Amino acid sequence: MNNIRNRHRNRRLVNRRGATVVEFALVAPVFFVLLVTSFEFSRLNVIRHTADNAAYEAARVGMVPGATATEAINEANRILNIAGTRGAQVSVNPAVLTPNTQQITVTVDVPMDQNGWITPKFTAGRTMRSESTLKAERVEQ
Repeated sequence: MNNIRNRHRNRRLVNRRGATVVEFALVAPVFFVLLVTSFEFSRLNVIRHTADNAAYEAARVGMVPGATATEAINEANRILNIAGTRGAQVSVNPAVLTPNTQQITVTVDVPMDQNGWITPKFTAGRTMRSESTLKAERVEQ
């Protein structure tokens, strides 16, 4: 009696081997697409937060008396380089900081098609923009 049960069980296991391969072939592509997509969105989120931080820190550098717009731009680029951001454009308004400057606005534009691994095909021409405006610590003379 045990021999008959073992033969039936072995026959069922042999028949299942093909089903496992088919199930893997159906599920694996979906799983890997979701995995790669999560990595891509995570990277773009890191770049977005880095651009926000770079704009804020650059505005902080520029608000100090005696600072120049070039120093603010250099600070933003330094922070953007830490995350490996490519092709970012940093601008400071006003372009020339004087003792009478009341506020400083730093804008960081990051092209998405240069900073994604997979999304460049879908994000061509799109840009992430971060902006920070701070009051200057300058005293009129």
